[in-house]
Amino acid sequence: MSQNEIDQVLDASGLSCPLPLLKAKQALSRMAAGEVLQVIATDAGSVRDFRVYTDQSDHQLLQSFSDDGRYIYIIRRG
Repeated sequence: MSQNEIDQVLDASGLSCPLPLLKAKQALSRMAAGEVLQVIATDAGSVRDFRVYTDQSDHQLLQSFSDDGRYIYIIRRG
C-alpha cells in the first residue's frame, strides 16, 4: 500500500492501551466509507485490540505490521 492510498494518518505513539484504539475509532467516525486510515502506535497491546476491533466491526484491517518498535495498522473504513 502506497502513501498515496492513505487518506489520514493518526500517530498514537506513546499512548497506552486503550487510547490508540479509541483515537482510531474517533478518526474513523469522521471519515467517509472506503477511506483509509494509518495508525502508528507503540503499545504492544494494540496488536490484539486492533485485530479484535476490526473483526467485530465493518472496518477492514488491510495491513498490520511492526517496524522498529512501532506498530502500524492500515484500516479501510466500512
